[in-house]
Amino acid sequence: MANAPTPEQMKVVDSRAKNVGELFYARVRETPNREAYRHPVGENWRSLTWGETGEIVSRIAAGLISLGIEPEQRVAIASGTRYEWILSDLAIMAAGAATTTVYPTTAAADVAYILADSGSRIVFAEDATQLAKLQEKRSELPDVIKVVLFDGDGDGDGDWVLSLGELEELGAKLLAEQPAVVADRVAAIESEHLATLIYTSGTTGRPKGVRLTHDSWTYEGAAVAAGGYLTIDDLQYLWLPMAHSFGKVLLSTQLRVGFPTAIDGRIPKIVENLAVVKPTFMGAAPRIFEKAYGRIVGMMEEEGGAKLKLFTWATKVARQVKALEREGKPVPAGLRLQHKIGDKLVLSKVRDRFGGRIRFFISGASALSQDVAEWFEAAGILILEGYGLTESAAGSFVNHPDQYKLGTVGLPMPGTEVKIADDGEILIKGPGVMQGYHNLESESASAITEGGWLATGDIGEIDSDGFLKITDRKKDLFKTSGGKYVAPSYIEGVFKGVCPLASQMVVYGNNRNFVSALITIDPDAATLFAENHDLAGKSYAEIVSSPQMQKAIAGYVDELNSKLNRWETVKKWVVLDHDLTVEEGELTPSLKLKRKYVEDKFRSTLDGFYAES
Repeated sequence: MANAPTPEQMKVVDSRAKNVGELFYARVRETPNREAYRHPVGENWRSLTWGETGEIVSRIAAGLISLGIEPEQRVAIASGTRYEWILSDLAIMAAGAATTTVYPTTAAADVAYILADSGSRIVFAEDATQLAKLQEKRSELPDVIKVVLFDGDGDGDGDWVLSLGELEELGAKLLAEQPAVVADRVAAIESEHLATLIYTSGTTGRPKGVRLTHDSWTYEGAAVAAGGYLTIDDLQYLWLPMAHSFGKVLLSTQLRVGFPTAIDGRIPKIVENLAVVKPTFMGAAPRIFEKAYGRIVGMMEEEGGAKLKLFTWATKVARQVKALEREGKPVPAGLRLQHKIGDKLVLSKVRDRFGGRIRFFISGASALSQDVAEWFEAAGILILEGYGLTESAAGSFVNHPDQYKLGTVGLPMPGTEVKIADDGEILIKGPGVMQGYHNLESESASAITEGGWLATGDIGEIDSDGFLKITDRKKDLFKTSGGKYVAPSYIEGVFKGVCPLASQMVVYGNNRNFVSALITIDPDAATLFAENHDLAGKSYAEIVSSPQMQKAIAGYVDELNSKLNRWETVKKWVVLDHDLTVEEGELTPSLKLKRKYVEDKFRSTLDGFYAES
């Protein structure tokens, strides 16, 4: 296959650490005085060096050992993304234990199931909200011996609840008595030992615990580092939910490369923080990029007049230049001059919204609209789309800054193999692939086929240069009653590229005689639209159901249909009276659509499209 990994890249991958603890402490020793992490404290940001981080992690790890945690026992973290999450995760692995990840939005019943199924012994809980879930279900959690709070105090007698500071004090006491206690644990960890249990958020049924080893994470860090496009002088902005494997890949990469990371999991603060932190790269789910794109384009469309004309002209010129550059063709001098003027007047201001120093974004967790990716590229911000599953430790393919194709998820990571099954399913093999599902032997056997190939459940194709293009989820592809196959996520991605108002589109039509869709409007975009269409002060439901909004969406659906095959075109649609959310169970915590759940929830609406047919 073209673009096979180089010997130099494989040397980086093959020289990886034996376990995450070894990787972490090697980084601490190598660059003790360089910045490791940055986190918000009030309105300011506080930094920790690698040396300081090493001391804190050692105390937390020793604290866990003093509480009786043994190698490969599970310790859970129920928290949003914050620097304490990362320090605790590192400490758990340094103690030889394994982290069970729990999304902070998880309902109490599911939290209890995950903790019981994993056999977690200790739980790091973010605050009183997370603690309340544990207290409610305490009778179902006989294995949990202690809860450690990030925010708040313990229960006084240390019976069940400790503060993080109290755990560190226990660790400091043990280290004073046994200085090598953590180092000894790290030395005893084998590469195949369990490091992480990530419970897939799942769209149906109970979540499944994906068993990922130390080797999976040290491999991921080494494989990204082998690409050579990240250096110790980069600065990462991290907001991704750490209960998701995407964020864990970026942390493993940080340990291998050594760049600092600014951490704040509050999604509404992303754009504001980017302007302050001025990072050089950030990983995100496509929804974040789609929202930013919709916000900027929507603002310009509502502005209208000369500003809109200038914006449209600058974007069009930039797209022409980038298209020629991608094809390796020369850019005419006149067009290049126009691009220079448009970039200075318009597009540089787009880049400034993201801090002005972004070298690239990394997109993962679900499919990115190619049109949105092309728009960002025209603005001078490259989005490198990647691909993987929780079951493959998230990172299996990625585009590189100097080797990318928009609309693909890039090349295989060095050390990862790929092949396409007869039915088009993508199969993956490599060190990132999970051991299996926790306590689920039959499901593990069906997911990992003969020869160690992981069946991804995704349909795709590999081009002549080795780049992978995802068609759709195998289970999401549907056939109309006329016998034509439809890939819903492709249509949904195209729509998000043409409609800056859109938050979600859910395409439907299995065994039906035409395709229909549910559409939701981004709340911020709805507010902006209202201000410019005599709807200010109206509720979200009133705005999206207004004749003005209906007319605008009809135009965007017509534009979408002009880009599709006849059998793919959306014949009927409705704008829902609310956006899809994680809280309502319509999206996963990583912002992926729960298609089956949404279809069932709005079954009467979908059936209504076909009632007259």
